[in-house]
Amino acid sequence: MDTAENYVYKKEVDWSLLKEGLTLPVDNQVVFGRNIDRLLSRGESRNITLYLDGQSYKAKITNVNFDPKFNRRKDTLQIMYSPNGELSNALKSHFIKSYQFICAKRQIREAGDRTMIHLPDDCKEYLAIYTTEYEDTYLLETIVADDIVALKDVVKNQQERILEARFNYDMVDEKSAIYETERIVKLRKLNKKIGDNLKLLYNYRCQICGKNSGEEYGSQIVEAHHIDYFVHSLNNDSDNQLIVCPNHHSIIHDVNPAFDRKRLLYIFPNGLQEGLALNQHLGYR
Repeated sequence: MDTAENYVYKKEVDWSLLKEGLTLPVDNQVVFGRNIDRLLSRGESRNITLYLDGQSYKAKITNVNFDPKFNRRKDTLQIMYSPNGELSNALKSHFIKSYQFICAKRQIREAGDRTMIHLPDDCKEYLAIYTTEYEDTYLLETIVADDIVALKDVVKNQQERILEARFNYDMVDEKSAIYETERIVKLRKLNKKIGDNLKLLYNYRCQICGKNSGEEYGSQIVEAHHIDYFVHSLNNDSDNQLIVCPNHHSIIHDVNPAFDRKRLLYIFPNGLQEGLALNQHLGYR
């Protein structure tokens, strides 16, 4: 199937995902939001097709119209599929480590206990969701525990600035190409798609200075930066990325300032503090 893939969401595996569905926040998903505006009105449901490893599965997507009393600013989407059906079973077979861990925990917990079971770091697995050129069709891509192990091995000796250049500009040099297995390409693609979505969200403006530094030249030069360096955190979620101009990006990597997540500002070694001129995703729920 020929598709134009755009990142939607990276969902950590939990019991609901393995059984019957998931919930998607859409307030920061620019391309997906545009698709949904064309596809669904608030409170409306639509049948959709999900593709995993070339196999199609039927599901339903609902643009949930939450009551204002729940204090939600934006709509949320629910994707639901048949409980313990074909897609559910396929996800369980892919995410076997997560599934076995959750099942073991469910067996020993007290009756009536419905608290969320959190996976340890070495069991965490993820499902990535992409839009396609068809508004009612989405691609699913699994990121399993072995993928994370392989990624750790690849990035452990790399410099963050060089790694981020590969994410931002899809660069692969000859030395790194030998490591570009299918699972690494998949993870690099996801990281770039998350960053590309945030660049659209900020209209190619730096979150620190607010400027689109390439605008007067007819260029869109802005870069995604990992707040907690990716080589250490392996965290490519949107809440670990900032969109910054090349000047600020180079300065950050040159002097390595601390980022205060509560106040959303950088504290530089010389005492200078610089906050965010733009923010539409950090700290938002």
